[in-house]
Amino acid sequence: MSGIRVLVADDQELIRGGLVALIRAQDDMEVVGEAADGERALAETERAGPDVVLMDIRMPVMDGIEATRRMPSGVRVLVLTTFDIDEHVFEALRAGAAGFLLKDTPPAELIDAIRTVAAGEALLDPTVTQRLIDAYVSRPATPSAPSCERLDDLTERETEVLRLVAQGLSNRDISARLHVSDGTVKTHLNRVMGKLGLTSRAQAVVVAYESGLVIPGQPWV
Repeated sequence: MSGIRVLVADDQELIRGGLVALIRAQDDMEVVGEAADGERALAETERAGPDVVLMDIRMPVMDGIEATRRMPSGVRVLVLTTFDIDEHVFEALRAGAAGFLLKDTPPAELIDAIRTVAAGEALLDPTVTQRLIDAYVSRPATPSAPSCERLDDLTERETEVLRLVAQGLSNRDISARLHVSDGTVKTHLNRVMGKLGLTSRAQAVVVAYESGLVIPGQPWV
């Protein structure tokens, strides 16, 4: 029985090969394709229909950010990067990536991350994500994106859910905080995504910061 279908996109053959070997060693995963550039990643995605794409940012022909932006709906992109504070990572999140990991992440954490994003959750370590957001969203901003302008369309509860998501809480944490079921939280989040025209939880975090709903530098919950 096939498990989580994973595509590995990295222009460094040694790194790509190591990732492929690691994933193939898991009972609940299978590698359905490899790519050395973003253009090939898109072609392989169209051919193989992966659940998760491990995406390097800096690749020839087409970089990982543009490839992430063009990914079909439903494909979860997990960005791999060398530096945790990197404006390219922020752009990847804006493009729809489900999250990001450092390339020196321990193998067990990488495998857990693939399972996390395959299950529909965002992989955004609160500490790293806050530093990333602080570094780039706090710059002179132009919060004129349509998604920012549509925040007024959210209900009070939907706004509250978005704020908690941006502060790093999981659906389970939010359900406990608001005393509602996990399913109710998911429903609220889906409505937020629909109203704001978002495709990933990570994009919701970015919008919350760009709009001023959550202020860079404020303590995490």
